[in-house]
Amino acid sequence: MAGNGSGRRRVLERAWEHWRQGNTPDDEVRPEILSSWKRSAEHITDGVAAAPLADEGETRSLFEDSPLSAAVNRLEGALRSAAEDGDLVVAVTDPQTRILWTYGGRVMRNTAEEVNFVAGGRWDEGSVGTNALNLALRNDRGATVFAAEHYAPIVHNWVCWAAPVHDPVTGAQLGVLDLSTTRDRGHPIGAATARALARLLETAIPPSGVPTSPHLGTGLHLRLLGAVEVHLDGSRLLLTRRRGEIPALLALHPEGLSLGELHALLYGDERVSTSTLKSEVSHLRTALGGRLASRPYRLDLSVTTDVDAVRAAVRLGDARAAVDAYGGDLVPGTSSPMLSETAEYLAVAVRECLLQDPRPAAVLAYSEVVPGDLEVIQRGLDDLGDGHHPARAQLSARLAAALR
Repeated sequence: MAGNGSGRRRVLERAWEHWRQGNTPDDEVRPEILSSWKRSAEHITDGVAAAPLADEGETRSLFEDSPLSAAVNRLEGALRSAAEDGDLVVAVTDPQTRILWTYGGRVMRNTAEEVNFVAGGRWDEGSVGTNALNLALRNDRGATVFAAEHYAPIVHNWVCWAAPVHDPVTGAQLGVLDLSTTRDRGHPIGAATARALARLLETAIPPSGVPTSPHLGTGLHLRLLGAVEVHLDGSRLLLTRRRGEIPALLALHPEGLSLGELHALLYGDERVSTSTLKSEVSHLRTALGGRLASRPYRLDLSVTTDVDAVRAAVRLGDARAAVDAYGGDLVPGTSSPMLSETAEYLAVAVRECLLQDPRPAAVLAYSEVVPGDLEVIQRGLDDLGDGHHPARAQLSARLAAALR
């Protein structure tokens, strides 16, 4: 934030005092801050000494039940380091701006405790007035509040940077990540750091706030058709594309692959070093809790994939089961030669199975995944003959759409 020195602080202090006396502040006060001051004045007095505290047991229970708990546990080392290295206090809240978890550096720890910037502290606008945590949630974007921009004088000596944290699947607000320190320790990269840490938390959050999927059972389950999802013991792992492709290749080769084989199947002719692949494997091994063996590389746990169901149905000639299991292209958009080849094989196998047994229900289901396959849709219509069938109108409509 430009001008975060003593001059900026004095200007804001004068503007705040001017406004509290019933006068219109000058243009030095940002519109979002002035709007927040007006809302704050309806709920609190200048004399607030500390944020109100929620019940400790209730707060602990809320945190344990929140998807943010798993994310913080995974990244606690990084969050603590950020607090200690920058002499900050790091806080994670719920959507109502109640602090669920916090950690403070040496200087800020005691300062934060004095104003109840601790687990259970309620930092909503109606409790303590204008602050970065509440603004970040209210406006759903990063917020910075410096010195006397805060409504409550107890934090006029602070600078705070906050960014909202969202569910990685639904986009719903789960809370906010905040970095706070004394105003003299303000730094231009504070806001960017808060946003980066918030995004990092999002990558570690179980999707939709559901930490596990019991129906997937234990072991590793890979969804590879139509999209890529990796579930370990019922919990979804949020992996990069490459780190999702590696277990896909290893699942297709349960006997294991050497470093050279895995490199060739993953990268093909791309100029990617083996050290890059080793690094990717190392990150994946960490995500899998060490259950990725080497020499050769292989998955050291039970593995299931949706590819298994498609292959089994094709072997039995069960077109409907094959279509139900086929969710689309294998690892869509992959550049791996092996995965591209397998994707083509599966697409052809399902299609040929369906052409041999073009039952209307199966053809309809297939046309939802592969809408432009004229031959399959026409074969389904031909199989109906001249008799009346409830699927005729839908198949005819989809044929017309495909022709257009």
